[in-house]
Amino acid sequence: MSGKEALLMQLLAPTVEAMGYSLWGIEVISPGRRPTVRLYIDAEKGVDVDDCAQVSHQISGVLDVEDPISGEYTLEVSSPGVDRLLFHPDHYQPYVGEMVDIRLRLPVEGRRRFKGVLLSADAEMVVVRFDDLEFNLPFRSIDRARAHPKLDIGSGKS
Repeated sequence: MSGKEALLMQLLAPTVEAMGYSLWGIEVISPGRRPTVRLYIDAEKGVDVDDCAQVSHQISGVLDVEDPISGEYTLEVSSPGVDRLLFHPDHYQPYVGEMVDIRLRLPVEGRRRFKGVLLSADAEMVVVRFDDLEFNLPFRSIDRARAHPKLDIGSGKS
């Protein structure tokens, strides 16, 4: 998580939590002149488009007052989805034994991308199995990680 994302997380989490949601994570994407600030919210009951709209309205007010982003930007509020991004070490635990896709800032053993089964994770290290090999990936080196859980469509469970 970048410094800007950490600052936004600290600033916005109390508002999101006061509304009954958890702030799963934040991405700041700067493809051009106008960056996009994307918030992922979650709740036990799930998140729908109305929830996203309500949080967006409240967060817009906080961002207008605090002004942590210079210039114009686009604000997006979304559910983390089924194949969710993993932002914090505790996000990984429910996905041990599931497929994950991890991109690193710096290569490990000559690679920056790893798609495999998540074996373990903590604040220091994420262990992934790919082609019968285990890779120890330093958590601080992870640029982006996404879980790809198996869905049991036949039984109605996910």
